[in-house]
Amino acid sequence: MHIRLLVVGKTTDNRVEQLIGDYHKRLVHYVPFDIVIIPELKNTRALTQEQQKQAEGELILHALPKNSRLILLDEHGREYRSVEFAAQLQQLMTAGQDVTYVVGGPYGFSRAVYDRADGLLSLSKMTFSHQLIRALFAEQLYRAMTILRGEPYHHE
Repeated sequence: MHIRLLVVGKTTDNRVEQLIGDYHKRLVHYVPFDIVIIPELKNTRALTQEQQKQAEGELILHALPKNSRLILLDEHGREYRSVEFAAQLQQLMTAGQDVTYVVGGPYGFSRAVYDRADGLLSLSKMTFSHQLIRALFAEQLYRAMTILRGEPYHHE
């Protein structure tokens, strides 16, 4: 199993980037994990929100590995407790499936990306910045791995 976090645009806050880097270093001890950054679109002032979502969607779908399950981090997705998320990951690992989680751009995902998606995941009913959600997801992924290994990081 290989896990990818696909994101639109670079993280501009060095503190958030360091936090993501810390969890990335921890995660690679458990599972192959990488972060793929799709460059932000240029000259978006000339584009409508729908045109921007469509252009980003094409880049997302192009960057998606062929046989990877696609899970969108989306406010309308299913919420899990940490132990439930760990159990879902265990099922994917047992099946040997690669999975790509995607954090979209500021306006969400295009219809084509939603149509390709295998699932939607929400980390909270609250809205977070696209940069901060990367760190939150990396932490939850790390937490899930420690739960699966029975390590003393998560307290229930």
